[in-house]
Amino acid sequence: MSRIFKNLTQHAMPYSIYKLSQKWCDLCQIQIQEVAMSLKLRGIDFGSVVVASGTLNFFGQGWPYHDFYKMVPGFSFNGATLITKTTTLTSRGGNMPLDEHFQPKEFRPKCIYVDFLKGLALNAVGLSGPGAIALFNEGSWSHITKPFIISFMSVNSDKGDRLDELVSFCELLKVNNFRSKFALEINISCPNTQHNPVDLIDEAIELVNTANNLLGSVPIIIKISILIDSRTIKKVVDNSPCDAIDVSNTVPFGQLPEVIDWQKLFGTIESPLKQFGGGGLSGKPIFPLVADYINRLRNSDVNLPLIGGGGVFSKADCEVLRRVGADAVSIGTVAMLRPWRVQGIINYANTILRRGL
Repeated sequence: MSRIFKNLTQHAMPYSIYKLSQKWCDLCQIQIQEVAMSLKLRGIDFGSVVVASGTLNFFGQGWPYHDFYKMVPGFSFNGATLITKTTTLTSRGGNMPLDEHFQPKEFRPKCIYVDFLKGLALNAVGLSGPGAIALFNEGSWSHITKPFIISFMSVNSDKGDRLDELVSFCELLKVNNFRSKFALEINISCPNTQHNPVDLIDEAIELVNTANNLLGSVPIIIKISILIDSRTIKKVVDNSPCDAIDVSNTVPFGQLPEVIDWQKLFGTIESPLKQFGGGGLSGKPIFPLVADYINRLRNSDVNLPLIGGGGVFSKADCEVLRRVGADAVSIGTVAMLRPWRVQGIINYANTILRRGL
């Protein structure tokens, strides 16, 4: 990757959104894709913007600090599609203990580190959750009235057992009544479960085929990491009925040192969340890498719909993702660190980008 990616986020905003994204693509020597953004899977319209997994908890109810953010003008998710916080089949303690309402017991969870000025977050939550049965029994998913996406990850240490976990989860989906259409996102890239995303991608073909056989018309999305060789994704696309790819999960602390200056970002080469395994990086520093990765997927003849997310902090970022070939944008960290921008980003994607202007 070119060293230019270390400097892309330093461009100021005297440019118009269009010119800024044009400049970005010119610097990266990226071929511009002049297409409209819209994520339509098996006839279901999931819109141009999705809310990244974990941003709004399991049901869209959000987190305690959102009670304060709701007083901030511009903090609204109207017009965006929910991706639920990733659940596992059975309960999982992770590193963020939850109460009976699935909210953190700690006011400021120790497994999350944020830097507002640098626009970044590091989390080592570790998929804390009550497990699938508890979530289904709560009933909120059955009352959602517009298309949404349920995120799931198999976490057993044994490959065969991980497949069994997915089968059991799909069986639960089949027996629960939903008022709305939904998609299943199979997370194969969480950095906080002690699984190597590069190894898990080898299982993706079998996981997607299994889920498709069990769920029939339900769209299947896989969530990947930019650590995975883009050429490997082409193999998954060619050998499974995968409907879309979500790029990218967080980047494990210390990875990709050739393009991420960890010392500069954190003042040390040791993670502030070392006690929790290091954590995964999200926010501004990974945006150029996500855009570059999507561009490489398109250049590898990956023609499936792509969701681009990771450091989307502005309308210009949405424009960049459209121009490298994304079909939808995913917003997450911006909601925590720049809450006043959320609705503006959504509106922009749903008007200008959706029409392909």
